[in-house]
Amino acid sequence: MKKIAVIGIGYVGLPLARLFSTKYPVIGYDINLERINELNNCKDSLNELSKNILKKELITKNPFINNYKKGLYFTNNLNDIKQANIYIITIPTPIYKNKKPDLRLLFKATSDVGKFLNKKDIVIYESTVYPGLTEEECVPILEKESKLIFNKNFFVGYSPERINPGDKKRTIDKILKITSGSNKKTAIEIDKLYKSVIKAGTYLAPSIKIAEAAKIIENTQRDINIAFINELSKIFNLLNINTNEVLKAASTKWNFLNFKPGLVGGHCIGVDPYYLSKKSQDLGYNPKIILAGRKLNDSMGEYVVSQVVKLMIKKNIKIKNSKVLILGIAFKENCNDIRNSKVFDIIKNFEEYDIKTTIFDPLVLPCLVKKNKNKNLNFNNIYKINKYDAIVLAVNHINFKNFNYKQNLKKNSVLYDVKRVLKNKNIDGGL
Repeated sequence: MKKIAVIGIGYVGLPLARLFSTKYPVIGYDINLERINELNNCKDSLNELSKNILKKELITKNPFINNYKKGLYFTNNLNDIKQANIYIITIPTPIYKNKKPDLRLLFKATSDVGKFLNKKDIVIYESTVYPGLTEEECVPILEKESKLIFNKNFFVGYSPERINPGDKKRTIDKILKITSGSNKKTAIEIDKLYKSVIKAGTYLAPSIKIAEAAKIIENTQRDINIAFINELSKIFNLLNINTNEVLKAASTKWNFLNFKPGLVGGHCIGVDPYYLSKKSQDLGYNPKIILAGRKLNDSMGEYVVSQVVKLMIKKNIKIKNSKVLILGIAFKENCNDIRNSKVFDIIKNFEEYDIKTTIFDPLVLPCLVKKNKNKNLNFNNIYKINKYDAIVLAVNHINFKNFNYKQNLKKNSVLYDVKRVLKNKNIDGGL
């Protein structure tokens, strides 16, 4: 019987663990006791799974010990997972301030799993990494901790996550899954495992390296394309041309790729290019386009603020101690994920002008924001009417569709729409 342990129960691990638990006994392990307790009470602060969905699969006893045929058990006790025979690692892979990969959590999880490995066990990685990392850096840790021989006593695979946080239509089972394994037999076994729960099907990659590379270029390609449009937006603003109107016109050609300008954050797209560039630099090649695109996208928060301030000056609005309302703090629309959100860059740059910011996001829990380094954020998810010198629509949540901008703006004020989703006649500027 397959006994699955999912290591890391966040945006990636939780939906995956829940899905597998509909057919197999699954343990969801996380070091965060608060997270485990909320899930055992059928609550998900990340808003990926509803109470009813969690309740349906939740069990209160270790399924490995009690011989459950299926079900989902949450724990922060590492010893609970030692009877698993399939370990799936979904640990975040962030970057340091210097933009270098931070692999500490991934290596720690690998070391923990290695201590419990038995013969014939399989370890599957879903964390985003650069090509080669799974076999070249994680496998030696597994060998060291387990005292077992790779591809003889134990096996590994890589299946990159494609979860889209906040997306209730393209759920995990409806997104085609790339799979791979350290040898042909393992690859087929891993592919069958995912195929048993993924309705959209699977794609078996020829090697782990190819699967790793496929994942990292998905986001890097998108990052570069958006960077190009962001640069065009800067040029068109100088020309007093509406970027959205230009894109509408260009989109009439059948092969035009209709990307939109905007803030590019999140745990994947704002991070993955740095993983690829790191590996490239290690091999002696300094990537040009990848890093240029990332640098430009990283600058967009500062650019938005500079545009808002210019508009305020044109209207003779006093800058120092002025009040600005920022709508949205998540990294993208209709989700509560604030990881690597570029809205924080906007806040930081407003503060440098001594502008007082208030942030409103009805989807984001205050406890999630408090974990951010900036403890002085004026943030709430329940809005009270006030008058502001400027409003910045930073994130296009559906919740803001009927927001009353007029009653929240002073008579002389600025309305800036980052994504230009509002009517042009109602806004003063945008990307």
